[in-house]
Amino acid sequence: MRITYVGHATVVIELDGTRLITDPVLRGRIAHLRRHAPVAEAGLEGLDAVLISHRHMDHLDRRSLRRLGEVPVIAPSGSARYLRRFTVTEMGEGDHTRVGALRVAAVHAEHEGRRYPPLGAASPALGYRIDGSASVYFAGDTELFDGMDEIGRAGLDLALLPVSGWGPRLGPGHLDPTAAARALALLQPRVAVPIHWGTLSSPALVGGRGADAGAAHSFAELAAAEAPAVKVVVVPPGGTVEL
Repeated sequence: MRITYVGHATVVIELDGTRLITDPVLRGRIAHLRRHAPVAEAGLEGLDAVLISHRHMDHLDRRSLRRLGEVPVIAPSGSARYLRRFTVTEMGEGDHTRVGALRVAAVHAEHEGRRYPPLGAASPALGYRIDGSASVYFAGDTELFDGMDEIGRAGLDLALLPVSGWGPRLGPGHLDPTAAARALALLQPRVAVPIHWGTLSSPALVGGRGADAGAAHSFAELAAAEAPAVKVVVVPPGGTVEL
């Protein structure tokens, strides 16, 4: 299994000859957010599917999707109307589909998923469990929730967990390093890679820390106490690791 952390919540997962990308945000600016890590275009070809966790602007960006070409999109229920020019498979919690050699299942995420909260119609947020010769959990954006341990009950090789944001504070529906370490104790994967850090920040907010690597390293330290059996691998934005 090969993992490339493109940045923020964007990860390329290569497993069993199938290539997936999560929440692709590839531009230098998204609304008021600025990107600090460059995008390595070389790793974005030959993708088999895109996984979208929810419709917030820092997770669903149509201009970034267009850069990927004609790649099928898997997204939460209600997303097809927003992604009319794309081939979309809508998923609800508990649904699953096949992509190449992999089974992709939608799992719960405790997060407000509408495009412009608190305005607009309610929209679900999802995480995804990916199973082939190895198993991966992509959390999207979430906070701790009852039943999170069930995602890892069948065994889990890798957890991709958010550990930070783009501003000075994290609101409801997010994991900070402490909560992400507690999530590891529930999920019990073999390996964890922190995501949602080191990429985006808002220059308009004093103390914006989204591009700071501190959250990833704090998570690794806390995880050693909360879930000592889990190996934490901190991958810098643009970096690749083989597991």
